[in-house]
Amino acid sequence: MRTSRTTSTRTSLHRNRMALAACFVTMAAFMASSCADGGLGGNDGSGENPDRDPSPSAEWTYYGGQNSFNRYSPLTQISAENVASLKIAWQRPGVDASLKDEFPELAFNNYLRGTPILVDGTLYAPNAVGLVEAFDPGTGKTRWVQQAASLEDARGRSFRGVAHWSGDGAEDLTSDNGHAGGRIISVRGSWLHALDAGTGKPVASFGDGGSVNLVPEGRDRFNWSSGPIVVGDIIIIAGTVDGAGDSGTEWRDSEPEDIRGYDARTGELAWTFHVIPREGEFGADTWGDGSRELSGDVGSWCCLSADDELGIVYVPLGAPTSAYYGGHRPGDNLFANSLVALDAATGERVWHFQMVHHDIWEYDTLGPPVLGRINVDGRAIDAVMQASKTGFLFTFDRRTGEPVWPIEEREVPQSKVPGEATSPTQPFPSKPPPFDRQGVSEKDLIDFTPEIHKRAVALADSLVLGPLFTPPMEEGSIEGKIGTYVVPGAWGAGNWHTGAFDPETGTYYAVSLTLPNVWRLSRTDEPGEMEFGTQGGWPRAEIEGLPIVGPPWGRITAIDMDRGEHLWMAPNGDAPNDHPLLEGLDLPPLGNANRPVPLLTATLLFIGEGSDAVIGTPDTHWGTEFRAYDKATGDVVWEMDLPSGTTGGPMTYMHEGKQYIVVAVGGSESPAEYVALAVP
Repeated sequence: MRTSRTTSTRTSLHRNRMALAACFVTMAAFMASSCADGGLGGNDGSGENPDRDPSPSAEWTYYGGQNSFNRYSPLTQISAENVASLKIAWQRPGVDASLKDEFPELAFNNYLRGTPILVDGTLYAPNAVGLVEAFDPGTGKTRWVQQAASLEDARGRSFRGVAHWSGDGAEDLTSDNGHAGGRIISVRGSWLHALDAGTGKPVASFGDGGSVNLVPEGRDRFNWSSGPIVVGDIIIIAGTVDGAGDSGTEWRDSEPEDIRGYDARTGELAWTFHVIPREGEFGADTWGDGSRELSGDVGSWCCLSADDELGIVYVPLGAPTSAYYGGHRPGDNLFANSLVALDAATGERVWHFQMVHHDIWEYDTLGPPVLGRINVDGRAIDAVMQASKTGFLFTFDRRTGEPVWPIEEREVPQSKVPGEATSPTQPFPSKPPPFDRQGVSEKDLIDFTPEIHKRAVALADSLVLGPLFTPPMEEGSIEGKIGTYVVPGAWGAGNWHTGAFDPETGTYYAVSLTLPNVWRLSRTDEPGEMEFGTQGGWPRAEIEGLPIVGPPWGRITAIDMDRGEHLWMAPNGDAPNDHPLLEGLDLPPLGNANRPVPLLTATLLFIGEGSDAVIGTPDTHWGTEFRAYDKATGDVVWEMDLPSGTTGGPMTYMHEGKQYIVVAVGGSESPAEYVALAVP
């Protein structure tokens, strides 16, 4: 048995894989492991363990909380004893009224992605068109709005967060506009912006009058739905180029979506990390037949995190083009589907680990790399925890990239599509167990009633079922089969919303979904090339809207990271409990297959149900409930209806002696807005 390891700059890429019998976690085993222990693994939650983080920060200065992206606050004013008293303290629209007055024709959708940050008594957040707004944390009243030069300039879409930079010796730093407090950094469309934190005006000495064009030379566009991170005096950005996307059928001449660092004072480009290695660079030999020069994507379209003391930024990277057929790109295809640790000052690779070799499922390494201290076998480890679309939580020493628990290369099913050469093995962490369903067999099909089960079996007979990493089939290659039923699907089990870590108990909370896809490959007119196609667009093998694979379709899983064991699992949301086929049945919550974001405090776990404004949401898999869960048991201790479903990550802060929780909401028929909750 070979143990898969992260590869540092001092070791070679060579993997001497040994044949292994494929071993896959069944749902029954998964559920047993989820419920084996209802406690907190010996952690009393007191925060007094000297091997824990001695002083978790109550500041919310990055949209993931801090650069560690643990989505945690130690605030205690809102507790299980008074959470039932929470009321809406203030609301503000997705776009400030001043912009609407200036541009009456300005239109925008209600998918408000943002999470505010709090700096020096002011909240800063992207609005529904991606312009930055500053507002009062106690009232929600506007302090300033980033200006747009025209209606065309005002048009845009929301992104997930902004960053703040004050530089060394912040007390001596004064911006070009004469206001202390540093700069608000944002990425909107094709531009990196530096705004005066006090006024919202562009910082004239940064780039070209406060902005830097991020479109690579010879390309037409750049986009990023997340936000920048600042480490020291360097702004790190990721993002996507061209628009083919990580699931695109196009692969020739797609642009590699490189990671870049910019000087926070001047906006000058400081370094570039090539996500597809160039000639002579580490990993170039993992692209066969010259495909490295023709392939692209591999972007980090979600969230970056960083260890400020180590000066390391952690970058999760996505799939290559094309994400469902790789016959034109033989090899493992670094740095696709990898977690890469970079020196934030230079962009040099410190270490990396590839979670999926030669991806043909669009299994991006996705979601924030979460940093936290854990204690394994009596040893304190400063860890980085990376959730994947596959449902695995990979855990490494964040300094060295050494796996905390062994990661085994196991044999997986191989593609029979002409020209395709899939990887013979894939990495499987020995701990913790997967946090969601992996693969599917007939025993996993829904059985709410005998008739429903019969229909599910009949539909499943038209599909190729199999374990995790079962490859897409070629159209017409198997009689009676329309495609491969892929679990997890393209949204993954984990996604950008997955993961929060409690530094006082060492518990990771994985928020996940089960939303399978049916994939098949169809030949193109060009010899030797193929592209993916699907039956009916993007089918999910459903019976009148009910997935044929069993619930829960959305869940929260608490994981003891000291032992690598599950503590509890709870469905999140009711999903289609009121479906006509389920009428009269006494069913528990079935869970919403959506992407709501968790917020941890010292006392509770808060989370919504997602929104139908989120792209690709099934009709019934969202809701307006916002809940508080007992962190130790998964029991719901409180819930309330918000004006609409949650679209962004919640955050919390203290202001003038009162704790607030703010979350973005919106829906297909409901306006985008930020909503603040507090105990009166």
